Amino acid sequence: MSIIQSIRDKAAWIIIGAIALALIAFIVQDAFQNRNLFGGNSTTIGVVNGVKIDLLDFEEKYKRAEELYRQRGFPINDMMRTNIRESLWNEYVDDAIMKERYERLGIQVSDKELSDILYGENPPDDLRNQFTDPNTKQYDANAAYQAIQQLKRNRNKPENAAQYASFFGQYLPALAKNRQKEKYLSLLGMSVYVPKWLVEKMNTDNSQSSSISYVNVPYSTVSDSAVQVTDAAINDYVKKHPDEYEQEESRSIEYVMFDAGPTKEDSAAILSQVEALKTDFATTNDVASFMIRNGSETPYTEAFEVKSKLRSQHADSISQLAEGQVAGPFIENGNYVLVRMMEKRNLPDSVKVRHILVKTGEQGTQTLADSTAKARIDSISNAIRGGANFADMVVKYSDDQGSKETGGEYEFALESFPNLSREFAEVAFYGVAGDKKTVKVENQSYSGYHYIEVINQRKFEPAYKFAEYAKAIVPSEETIQRQNGIASQFAAESRTKKQFDDNAKKNNYNRLVATEIKPLDAVINGIGTSREVVKWAYGAKPGEISETPFQVDYKFVVPVVTKVYEKGLMTADKARPMVESILRNEEKGKQIIAKIGKVSTLEEVAQKTSQQVAKADSLMFSTPFIPNVGQEPKVIGAAFDKSLQGKVSQPIAGNGGVFVIKVENQSAVPTAAGDPGQIQAQQIAGYRRAYSDPRIVNEVLKKSVKIKDERYKFF
Repeated sequence: MSIIQSIRDKAAWIIIGAIALALIAFIVQDAFQNRNLFGGNSTTIGVVNGVKIDLLDFEEKYKRAEELYRQRGFPINDMMRTNIRESLWNEYVDDAIMKERYERLGIQVSDKELSDILYGENPPDDLRNQFTDPNTKQYDANAAYQAIQQLKRNRNKPENAAQYASFFGQYLPALAKNRQKEKYLSLLGMSVYVPKWLVEKMNTDNSQSSSISYVNVPYSTVSDSAVQVTDAAINDYVKKHPDEYEQEESRSIEYVMFDAGPTKEDSAAILSQVEALKTDFATTNDVASFMIRNGSETPYTEAFEVKSKLRSQHADSISQLAEGQVAGPFIENGNYVLVRMMEKRNLPDSVKVRHILVKTGEQGTQTLADSTAKARIDSISNAIRGGANFADMVVKYSDDQGSKETGGEYEFALESFPNLSREFAEVAFYGVAGDKKTVKVENQSYSGYHYIEVINQRKFEPAYKFAEYAKAIVPSEETIQRQNGIASQFAAESRTKKQFDDNAKKNNYNRLVATEIKPLDAVINGIGTSREVVKWAYGAKPGEISETPFQVDYKFVVPVVTKVYEKGLMTADKARPMVESILRNEEKGKQIIAKIGKVSTLEEVAQKTSQQVAKADSLMFSTPFIPNVGQEPKVIGAAFDKSLQGKVSQPIAGNGGVFVIKVENQSAVPTAAGDPGQIQAQQIAGYRRAYSDPRIVNEVLKKSVKIKDERYKFF
């Protein structure tokens, strides 16, 4: 309702904005330098462009970022921790790469620019969210300014020190850095240009057409067994094409997985526990406390759900319950569930209301006498009933700044009911269109009186308020320990790769494979969130087997390292699947070319190779495709070689075989290429978008510096 009522709801008011993951990376600044941990041990987790990144410094910033997410209610799990650390690392890399560029180009951000960012038409999303009511799109820059100035004035108060340091020491510099990056990307994008003559030449080239006769000798005419591709040949090819066959550091493992999920006995025991609670659940007068006391996986909320939006697979059974009746237990989303119908109503799917708010207090502090506020709201109500313009009264008297420009109007979906003050929500949803009521509201954010008019209500249907008690179906401790014992025995008896393979075969255990495991991966395909397995794999040697199983959720994993790939060029065994066919076809091409020898006509080629002379008409320079053959750019290029007109070409080793062609005709055909100036503008715009994309630019810039990443040794 009030714009700033939610802002003062928490102590760290300026931090609770929706600072996205990308912005988190921008708000951290250097605080500690040149420190060592554990005596003389290195605490350098990486080096970027000659700048060392210190572990203690990194972790200090990580803790601040994690706390911000915790305050926002995000789950702090392994995946979230990995994402936060990755964002911080990217910020260090960006700083190391960009600092020198900003200085060289003179890219700075003035205090006036910062002010424009905070209070202009496009404020940061977190400030916009905090100083704009969620049901309007009007940003109250003045309210934001007053709140920030108040924080500045009270900076010496102990309770404000942390917030002040965070906002002025981290948040504002982060905004400045973000703006610097925007300027750099804009400068880079605007530097792109495509000359008009190049567009005209492309149009001319793309209008060229050619007709050829040709003989195609497919590589498949030579048996694969006739060509051997050695590791040395693959290594030599990789060295000649380093950009195409660079590899990141990675590991491959095999593993045996032991399932420790709930057994039938475990499930039956939990079912019995839930059934034993059914009577108490049906009769308790305090459902919310019952669910907390008995460890429900789902909380109780005072919310209605319309029948069409019930998410339960048992929606039909639930909707037929009488008030106070309980259904279940039944299985849903891995839980045994009891459902108690609390209340039934016909409710609108959405409502439109308008209101006027007169506050008596904020954050527990009284700002206006209750009697004065009540008299004022009554006067407003009487004036409106007497014909006064509602919107004018909103502008003059309402303390809800967010709705002054909309005449006090809001639209709410039924899903919003739990987020509204109960008294306000009940008038909006429980009444009827045309109702005009005054209600008193008291909550943690504010207190006061609302004068509410229900404008309309839409899509009425049956709605239900129910309590859903859920008990997770999980394995017993006995089940977990039993499977842990089996996995531990397997690990103890499998100390070599041969023993690992033999024991898996003897016990009929499946050996599973995971490849391309990167140093900082938190998830392994087939296993799940398994950072500990990744860390172990990077400390193990090929053939080494974990001495003890790793528990991942309700599974136990015994892994063995099978491959270790270092950063650099691919080894022959890794590159073989990509390179072998290329080298085999190269060798086959040489054999086919030798077989063709010297010829003067296509018929000679056809006779020597047992192939046919074929024709291809209307080949286009812009399309490297031969009908019924495929993509053959080398052949298309030769088809437009004027020196080959009426002549037989030398053999051409293409993608699918060796070709010998004769150009029969070359000509230009009319095309609908469009206006060169318009095409030029489109190409420039496309290039500028690409060069202004931070993801593309960051990847390019990273290749311009040396980055040594050793985070996997610490995290």
